This record gives sequence, C-alpha cells and structure tokens, in this order.
Amino acid sequence: MFDILNGVWERYEQLGKLLSDPIVIADRENYQKYAKEHSEKTPIVEKYLEWKSLRTRYLEAKEILSDSSADKDLTELARLDLEEAASAISEAEERLKVLLIAKDPYDDKNIYLEIRAGTGGDEASLFAADLYRMYTRYAELEGWKTELVGCNETGVGGYREAILLVKGNRAYSRLKYEAGGHRVQRIPETEASGRIHTSACTVAVMPEADEVDVHIEPKDIRVDVYRSGGAGGQHINTTDSAVRITHIPTNIVVTCQDERSQIKNKERAMKLLLAKILEDKIARQNSERADSRKLQVGSGDRSERIRTYNFPQNRLTDHRINLTVYNLDRVMEGELGEILSEIMAFDQAEKLKEAGLS
Repeated sequence: MFDILNGVWERYEQLGKLLSDPIVIADRENYQKYAKEHSEKTPIVEKYLEWKSLRTRYLEAKEILSDSSADKDLTELARLDLEEAASAISEAEERLKVLLIAKDPYDDKNIYLEIRAGTGGDEASLFAADLYRMYTRYAELEGWKTELVGCNETGVGGYREAILLVKGNRAYSRLKYEAGGHRVQRIPETEASGRIHTSACTVAVMPEADEVDVHIEPKDIRVDVYRSGGAGGQHINTTDSAVRITHIPTNIVVTCQDERSQIKNKERAMKLLLAKILEDKIARQNSERADSRKLQVGSGDRSERIRTYNFPQNRLTDHRINLTVYNLDRVMEGELGEILSEIMAFDQAEKLKEAGLS
C-alpha cells in the first residue's frame, strides 16, 4: 500500500508544478484536467502526510521508552503518546485504504429511478407504487428533490411503470445499490382466504448523463411523435405532443407524454435516453468484471433478486449480504439509511479485498 501512496504523493507534487506552469495555465483544457486530478488526489495526500507525522511521533515515543536513563515523568508521557499515536495510525491506515479504492465516476450524479411491475398482476403494480413512495420518502429524509418523469398507472392505483428523477448530493452513490429484483410477500386486500401472494418489481438506477458522458450521433436516433392519452384513453390530446425516441445501435426506446408541449417531451425523452445508454454502458463494464468478484453489489443487473419484503412478518431480507431486519413498516416509510449503509460497507470491504488492501 505504501508503495502506491508514495507514487500518489510524487504525482501530486508533479501536478502542483504543472498547475503553476504558465504554459499549462494558458491551455484551459489541460489545466482543468490537471486541476481535477490534483483535487482528487488531495484527500489521499493529506491523510498520507498525517500518517507520516503520526508515524514519526510513534517512533520518537518508542525511542524514549527504550532509553533506560530517561526521566520517569517523560517515560510516562511517552507511553501515553505511543498508545495514542498507535491508535491514530491504525485509523489513518484504514482511511487510506478506503481512499485508494477507485472512485465510481458517477457517484456525484443525480439519478433516474425506474420501477417496473413484474409478475403478480395488480398486486405487483401496487407494490411498484409502494416502492415509488418509499424512495420518495427516503429522498425527502435526505433533503433531496424528486420529480415524477413519467408513469403508466393501473386502474387499481398502482404503477405498471414509474420513472422518478432524484436530485441530491451523491444520490447515485447511495441508491445505485437498489437496482435489481424486489420481491414482496403479503396478503392482498382482495384475498378473502388470507393466502399470502408473492409478486415482484424490478428497479433500475440510472445516473443522469450529459453529452460528455454519452455522445449520440443524430443519425443514430429515430424520433416518432404521436397523440398522447391517459389510462383507458382518457385526457387524449388533440395534438401529436407525445414523443418516442429509439436509439438504433442499442435498440433502447424511451417515451414521454407527460408534458403538453412536444418540445418539452422531446427534451425530457432525450435526457432519459442518455441515462439509459449510460446505464447500459455501466452494466457491460460490470459484466466484464463479474468473474473477478463473487458478488456484484450495485451491479445494476435487473435480473438479480436482491431483496424480499415479507409484510406478515414485518421482515425485510437483503439477499446479497444476508441482512434481515424486522422493521419493514419503517423501511416502507423511507427509513432506508441503515440498510444502505450496511450494503455500502460490504461493497467497500469487497473492493478492498479485490484491490489487495484488506
């Protein structure tokens, strides 16, 4: 680890010189690139310098303790200093390990969260609506903003599909772990015999993308416009304001009909298309790395069953980390923080093993 840290420190020093070079300053693109790299390395270097200072303090205290002629009071102070420095060194080393893990470049992004009802008919659509509410409440607790981008409602008050835009500090870094299959076990209100039904939804988490993250050639998309309408043909517009965009190379299709303006619908659809293409790119990258990790937490694989919600037992189980809690009622009210923290800690530990830093 310390060979890696020395390399980071040397590069940091080199970047500092480059950023003060008039030639680099005059080249805006290169200057921004070097400034970003310098900024990313700063927390690692600061913690490494702190570790070196603690190490010096530890060795000085150890030297005093090894001196048989040292004053008794000085020896006692040195013993206390040695204990404090040893504890601080251990903490600094753990923090350095975490800092050395490659950062997910999309962690700071806002997200599109797409919830789709799966097997289970009306009950699955009602569960999709419950998940939508859960994530909306969690975002409120985090102080984030949410916006319903599009939905396909059912006659029973559920969603066949709902797409939520979540804007907030590092939203992707926490909610990316929600991607996958969510299974629910409960007694539907319409079930007279009290029999437990099992249904499912899938959740996709897509970082909000821009043209820097994803470049789309105009020739690679097909835009269709059509007349929008609500459930059961209600609220039908008299103009072709709804928009469907197809990305031909990937065959990804997005639609938007919630705005009255065709221009606004197209703008929203393009943003969602960029996010879906980026999600596809991330999924392919994760797939390429899958062999090197036994568990792809936050892999974004929609087919992976990640969690079971058992309402009769007020129990939630996350299958990826074998975590079971008995506060499902509170989780459904948005109290996801504890579960997400456990998953993030597990994922971090896996990455440390993968990097040979555990």
